[in-house]
Amino acid sequence: MKRPVKELADYLGCALEGDATAPVSGVAAPLSARAEDLIYVESPRHLEGAAASAAKCVVIAPGVALPGKNLLRAANPKLVFARAAEWLLPPAPIAQGVHPTAVIAPSAQLAPSVAVGPYAVIEENVQVEAGTEIGAFCFLGRGARVGEGCRLYPRITIYPGCRVGNRVILHSGVVIGSDGFGYVADGQKYRKFPQVGVVEIHDDVEIGANTTLDRGSLGRTEIAAGVKLDNLVHVAHNVTIGENTVIAAQTGISGSSKIGKNVVVGGQVGIADHCQLEDGAIAGAQAGIPSGKIVHGGQIVWGTPARPLDKYKKQFAWFSRLPELAERIKRLENSVSGKEAQSAPGE
Repeated sequence: MKRPVKELADYLGCALEGDATAPVSGVAAPLSARAEDLIYVESPRHLEGAAASAAKCVVIAPGVALPGKNLLRAANPKLVFARAAEWLLPPAPIAQGVHPTAVIAPSAQLAPSVAVGPYAVIEENVQVEAGTEIGAFCFLGRGARVGEGCRLYPRITIYPGCRVGNRVILHSGVVIGSDGFGYVADGQKYRKFPQVGVVEIHDDVEIGANTTLDRGSLGRTEIAAGVKLDNLVHVAHNVTIGENTVIAAQTGISGSSKIGKNVVVGGQVGIADHCQLEDGAIAGAQAGIPSGKIVHGGQIVWGTPARPLDKYKKQFAWFSRLPELAERIKRLENSVSGKEAQSAPGE
């Protein structure tokens, strides 16, 4: 829907320079933008592309000139652009009403505004709060709880007893509450250790497609408010993840590890059991964190086994020179061998 850019500027709290009546209806990258799309400029090196763009409206930092465009001034253009996208392009409904093919137990308690898609199954004593949308083929096990304003895309599985907070987004294929990988050897075979805990997800969490969260063995697996998990992340039993932490795709977190607040974990990181990443720590892509290791607050680690970034870079620089160093050593060995042969007695 078209809106005058003045309405958008008022919503965002931005100063507007230019035509207040200019229409804006979407967001885009500069090269693909139409006249009514909004774009943003994060640094001066992007000015040329923005100037050549068909877009008439630009979110831009204070003090940066861009003639011929309608400018929304913002200290953090990328953040304001993201907020503008939410306002201009609200997500399409996942479900509307309650589809006649949905299977809902009589004891389930769904707020009147809950929407349920085709072939969803909602078992006994489930509670779902107002404004939540449940997509096709979702499964909510007995006694599960889902808060207000959540978006459950198709084919989500929430095992019995697990709890999901408010405004949580779960993408297709997410599994919450499967048994943890816990076994005890008796000398002949492995016996299953009890997996009778729960998963608790707090408010404003987003979890990517095909990510799995195991229930606690005897306690809980807990995801704090504001956490963002990418696709294909595995969270094992009794793991805790602190507020506003972000974890990229294909990361695996083993049992009983503790991830603090505002931690950043890159893609394909392996975190062994009983590790601790303190508040503000950063683990670079493909880092391997051994069992029981503590990554201190604010520290950046990389490599396998994970080590401080400065140390990793020095070691990597030496590693890249190994062929050259090996050749030098070989020449030195040949030189020493030749001298020894020349000075051998009896010659």
